[in-house]
Amino acid sequence: MPQNPLSESIAIMARLRAPDGCPWDRAQTFDSIKRHTLEETYEVFDAIDRRAWPDLKDELGDLLLQVLFYAQMAADEGFFTIEDVAANLNAKLIRRHPHIFADAVAHTPEDVKQTWEQVKLQERAGTASAPPHLIDGVTRHQPAFLEAAKLGKKASSVGFDWPDAKGLIEKLREETAELEAELQTEPIDLQRAEDELGDLLFTAVNLARHLKLEPEFALRGANAKFRRRFNAMEDAAGGPEALIRLTAEEFDRLWRNAKAVPAGHPDR
Repeated sequence: MPQNPLSESIAIMARLRAPDGCPWDRAQTFDSIKRHTLEETYEVFDAIDRRAWPDLKDELGDLLLQVLFYAQMAADEGFFTIEDVAANLNAKLIRRHPHIFADAVAHTPEDVKQTWEQVKLQERAGTASAPPHLIDGVTRHQPAFLEAAKLGKKASSVGFDWPDAKGLIEKLREETAELEAELQTEPIDLQRAEDELGDLLFTAVNLARHLKLEPEFALRGANAKFRRRFNAMEDAAGGPEALIRLTAEEFDRLWRNAKAVPAGHPDR
């Protein structure tokens, strides 16, 4: 009987890390692989954004490779195995879905999210290494946008939150005004300006959370839009060398023209 593909992947990784395995794979460490994990994660995002399903299949395989790599290195050190990882995940999924695997009731996605957070709190309370404060469970070792979103979500789980998105729009205006005030001082205090800019960005991230949008994806979309429009502007100008000679008025005209072309237009 043919071997299960996932079991075969696990066996291949073990072979690569074996004493007579691949020199490159054997030389890797938890720290050296982290960069590749981050790259593969963003390549998954890119394939999803492009709705490129064959590419997504490949990128998910590359991301799975990262999981197998970490688990094999952990097994080599005697910490745990890939089976332990799967068993831990299975137990967590069952524990955090009592409305499926026990007698809890959840009728809406919001009910499920509330139950999930309650179970997580119970899990932390039952561990010797539980963080002393609620938001201490949000690690600082992650992208700042992601950390801000998780901090806001964690605080909201106990009711500390803006009542709705409108309140956050007002907060954005307030933070923008405070940043503008800092920029009017002479000389500009860069540390205070950075603080105010940070408050503005934190508020924007929490606005995204209220709108049930991912700020990382929103910014990636804005980046992609900027790429399209800047490239269209460059093409209309006649190349990168021509851009250097443009006046502010010419830049403005070309940019407005680029914005007027729909994203799906063949010229884009």
